[in-house]
Amino acid sequence: MQSSNKLLRRALRVTCGFAALSAAIAAAPAAMAQDTVSDIIVTAQKRSENLQDVPVSVTALGGERLQSAFAAGDDILALSAKAPGLYAESSNGRAAPRFYIRGLGNSDFDLAASQPVSIIQDEVVLENVVLKSSPIYDIDQVEVLRGPQGTLFGRNTTAGIVKFSSVKPSEETKARAALSYGSFNTLTFDGGFGGALVPGKVAARASLLVQHRDDYINNAFTKKNDALGGFDEKAARLQVLFTPTEAMSALFNIHGRDLDGTSATFRANVLTKGSNKLNANYDRKTVYFDAGAGNPQKYKGWGTSANIGYDFGDVTLTSITAYEETHGSSRGDIDGGNLKGPGFIPFPSESTDGIKELDQVTQELRLASDTDGPLSWQVGAFYFDTSYQIRTDPGFAPVTTLEQKNTSWAVFGQASYKASEALTLTGGLRYTSDDKDMRVVSGPNKVAPVSVSDEKVSWDLSAFYEVADNVSVYGKVASGFRGPSIQGRDIAFFAPASVAQSETILSYEVGLKSELLDRRVRLNGALFTYTIDNPQFSAVGGGSNSNRLINANKAEAYGVELDAEFVVTDNLVVTAGYSYAKTEIKDSKLTTATCAQCTVTDPRTSTGLALINGNPFPNAPEYTFDVTARYAVPFGADGELFAYTDWKVQGLTNFFLYESKEFYSKGDFEGGLKLGYAKLDGAWEAAVFARNITDENNLKGAIDFNNNTAFVNEPRVIGVSLNVKM
Repeated sequence: MQSSNKLLRRALRVTCGFAALSAAIAAAPAAMAQDTVSDIIVTAQKRSENLQDVPVSVTALGGERLQSAFAAGDDILALSAKAPGLYAESSNGRAAPRFYIRGLGNSDFDLAASQPVSIIQDEVVLENVVLKSSPIYDIDQVEVLRGPQGTLFGRNTTAGIVKFSSVKPSEETKARAALSYGSFNTLTFDGGFGGALVPGKVAARASLLVQHRDDYINNAFTKKNDALGGFDEKAARLQVLFTPTEAMSALFNIHGRDLDGTSATFRANVLTKGSNKLNANYDRKTVYFDAGAGNPQKYKGWGTSANIGYDFGDVTLTSITAYEETHGSSRGDIDGGNLKGPGFIPFPSESTDGIKELDQVTQELRLASDTDGPLSWQVGAFYFDTSYQIRTDPGFAPVTTLEQKNTSWAVFGQASYKASEALTLTGGLRYTSDDKDMRVVSGPNKVAPVSVSDEKVSWDLSAFYEVADNVSVYGKVASGFRGPSIQGRDIAFFAPASVAQSETILSYEVGLKSELLDRRVRLNGALFTYTIDNPQFSAVGGGSNSNRLINANKAEAYGVELDAEFVVTDNLVVTAGYSYAKTEIKDSKLTTATCAQCTVTDPRTSTGLALINGNPFPNAPEYTFDVTARYAVPFGADGELFAYTDWKVQGLTNFFLYESKEFYSKGDFEGGLKLGYAKLDGAWEAAVFARNITDENNLKGAIDFNNNTAFVNEPRVIGVSLNVKM
């Protein structure tokens, strides 16, 4: 705690310096035209507020930044490093993403994994990793909320939240469509159409996503060309908004998805012992699989929700009821090759994992003040219930099916008080109860049922102070709670289940919100430090190919985030984001199994286990940097020619709990470019584009138990796009 306090004092000095500089710039006469950055409205505190007025480190993504990222058929992983502190990866293809914020996440590849980053779509939490892969389409805005969000959003948000809001129905007839076609016959259609059905009473909006890519990876072992790598993703959503009176609104949402694609493509021995560089065994378009049957992946699911609000005058009551269902499976050649290579493969390995009958029910009730006075408040209750079966087929043993259930409930409250024209104080409190159960439904390893439960109180306090017009600083102290977890995948491999007790986090943060040079520049930033007690980690892989939960004694981190937008001229707009996070495991006795063929650099115990005290968190980039630029020149009476580019860079990222000379990435980058013509009124746009334009081959992760196997990023896609709005 002493080190955290020292860092907090340093952070306060730096932030005050930022604020003083920003105030000076804001007071200076502007030397440029009066074009400004636009207002951004966020719902980080479950109210619609200006981004610049909330004591939360949050980035909002929308418009061209989202449209360009998904032009080549990418899934939700395209958001990785698109906002400061946000990272995402997956060893499960398009079906089970893993998110990290400020370095904190969970590298567990099992379908029952618990994650400290919560995904929320249209105010509904998506807890299971497969639900978190729900397609992104007809989206209005994405908000990345950094740091523990344990008051308004609850357990399993110790790292933060990624929050998606789709375009809602309205009285006005509106339509949009984005169509793109590119390399590997990659096709994407993302669109929505809506308007009034009964003027003043009923409005609706229908949304559709279609994505396709041909198989493009050849299997040199079976001599089959174009054997895997493709996908077909379809999703649809219908929203109907009823407004029977001025006081009441009821928004009903029904949606579904159908994925038929390829699971992760593992590549055997593409790393040479002692190096993390891809070697001659690597060819993006070639694998040597003797198993996996083409690595098929299929998932289907649907869900529905009812968001009902009633305005009583001084208070508003909101009820959100939701149901989600999904099922499917993935199969893969885990060793990434065959007994003849590439390289040395001691034994073959393939497995199939899937979810049967996942059901999730959530209910939230929230009562919020709706007055103009200095005090605003909200109180509520939340209920969560899910059950599902996970089927694991190891290939060499009979199939094992596990059933897991999770029930949780919470009550919460938050209040903000405007103590003066410049100062606003906010505090929140939440009580959460969490219960999990697991049992073996079928399989040869008949372990006893496992049950865990816990209850915690989480809280936050913040102060927001306006230093000058359009320049504010804030300080925040927040706690968070991730419930206890059960990991049962090792049961299929004749090992016991593992259990991790709850982790709790205490975070300190100071931040700056500013709009400068007559609002031509938006510059927001935050300095943070946090301590986690009993952090949950997943010891995956190693020579025994285990996947077990462990608790460290403690973990600490500190860092900085900067988020900027600059209207340089009437024709040029630039955005940039930077984050740095120093993470460290604090447990002198904690050990983990290591790889079979790599070069471990950690000290070892007498039995060969790695001592991981002082190591960074797995998949925690030391830094990320992203930048976009859009330049346009008038063309014709009502159009423009434009160029848009976006780039991201990822610093040193260790893949596992232990450190080695092979299993990490450093300095990886990707970029995109779009050139086209657009109508000034936004009616339509036609362009040529390239994603991963330099065709970088970046390591995204590894499989370490058998050989030096890795998986990589998406290939370059060059294509054309058309975007229309009405």
